[in-house]
Amino acid sequence: MQFIPEFEQNLTTILFFVFAFVALIQLLYVLFIHGKLSFYNDSKKTLRNDYPPVTILISARNDADNIYENLPSILQQDYPIFEVIVINHQSIDESHYILNAYAQQYKNLRVIEIERSHHLKAGKKLPLTIGIKGAQFEHILLTDADCKPATNQWLKSMVGNFTENKEIVLGYAPYIYRKSFLNKIIRFDTTWIAMNYFSLAMAKIPYMGVGRNLAYTKTVFNSVNGFKSHYSLASGDDDLFVQETATRSNFSINLDPVSYCYSEGSEDWESWFRQKARHYTTSSRYKVFKKAMLGIYPLTLLILLISFVILLFDMNYRWITLSVFGLLLFIKWWIHARCFKRLKEPGFIAMIPLLDIAYSILIPILYYSVNKKEDTKW
Repeated sequence: MQFIPEFEQNLTTILFFVFAFVALIQLLYVLFIHGKLSFYNDSKKTLRNDYPPVTILISARNDADNIYENLPSILQQDYPIFEVIVINHQSIDESHYILNAYAQQYKNLRVIEIERSHHLKAGKKLPLTIGIKGAQFEHILLTDADCKPATNQWLKSMVGNFTENKEIVLGYAPYIYRKSFLNKIIRFDTTWIAMNYFSLAMAKIPYMGVGRNLAYTKTVFNSVNGFKSHYSLASGDDDLFVQETATRSNFSINLDPVSYCYSEGSEDWESWFRQKARHYTTSSRYKVFKKAMLGIYPLTLLILLISFVILLFDMNYRWITLSVFGLLLFIKWWIHARCFKRLKEPGFIAMIPLLDIAYSILIPILYYSVNKKEDTKW
């Protein structure tokens, strides 16, 4: 068995160097980007110990069942002074009556009704802007009607990250476990996206948060005139807003499990595809550098796989190719497993190498096959 190949001047040698180069990029990306989350230690993190008053904002549309189920867990947070504003955006279900009933029971609940009109755009930007303008307090915490905090310490945990010079808090919003293949796909997708945006944020390249669990100050919101620069898009109230407002140091991340906000995933493929398409509508507004940082991993992985398979047929390069690929696979598995464990999704760890490959193939296909035109649905 010949381990060190004879480097002849032919196409196979060129292919091997391409393979080695993309393997190096994969290794560096995993170590220096995903490794940020993998080895993150928040035990020494300094949190504020006072409790400034907070406004929780929820934009809802035809969410009567979700409001009935989830709103009490938000209104009953263990926190001294806070208000909850629900902006009922053109709903035609029973939301109005349920909200009024809760407003009678909870004095810290305010309801803003937006009447139906063909002149109003879909999406959360209008209701959120109205809610922020009407908020009593400087600190704003956003979530959705279909979200339920993991504990009654959610509010304290998120606000605790508003330390000195930290004006934005990126939280985590996983999906509830259900026994279905689609649910597994959705939860893996959500965890992988979270691994990316938390890791890149730790690398001082913040590019998104999730509107289901995101906090910032009114000052930050007003500093960029809210969502003005991307108001024409239905989405972008979380990722484009974070890209516009986050600097290298004015944000904090919150990985404390008590701060998670859980919601139900899509129940059918069509609604999930529609949700992904809506998220993709903002991708054209990303800066080139951030597009490159997000695209370099799946692109180099696909090149790695293609070159790996071809090189296996050449005895001269087979063993060194297998060794490089095996070592890289082990390191990636170790790093990603730690990330998934950190995000409380250990059930995926055994299958991460296969899921990594499948995901890198699926997402580009999904991206280029779905309709990324502006979605007029909520």
